[in-house]
Amino acid sequence: MAGPHTLGETERQVVDRVGQLPLDYAAMAVVSNLFRASNAVRNHLERTVLSSQNMSWTAFVVLWVTWIWEPIETRNVALESGISKATLTGVLTTLEKRGWVTREKSETDGRLVLVRMTPAGRELMQALFPEFNLEEQRVVESIDAGTLDTFADLLRAVTASVEPAASSPDEPPSSQDR
Repeated sequence: MAGPHTLGETERQVVDRVGQLPLDYAAMAVVSNLFRASNAVRNHLERTVLSSQNMSWTAFVVLWVTWIWEPIETRNVALESGISKATLTGVLTTLEKRGWVTREKSETDGRLVLVRMTPAGRELMQALFPEFNLEEQRVVESIDAGTLDTFADLLRAVTASVEPAASSPDEPPSSQDR
């Protein structure tokens, strides 16, 4: 649960509070439930999977981004992870101390810093991500399997509407293309 109130209680309170305003309630319900679901899933995955490594969601996302895109410049790790460069500095320090990533100056531009996985970091992600994915499966098991691709496409459409880069020609294929 994201807060002390149930989803039903929250939705009833919202209607009581703003029900007289001329609003698009369907849009409000989609966005607020997207936010609530996102936080609930994040908290659930931290408790069920990431806690075994004493890892925060942010640390996991930084590891994931690095694992997928390495070597990757720190500024791009921050952008891809949705965090500030200042936050990234602390997260990378922790991940380095644990032996999962390294930072090094770029050979082509000394102002840039590249992040790479260590062999131990790659090993961790190879073991941890399948566990993470099993929990992802549990999170969506109440949704009809035939609608998961459509659901993912709808979430991509929401993302594309607010992230200009998400609607570029390089966007991932739709579920029908896989």
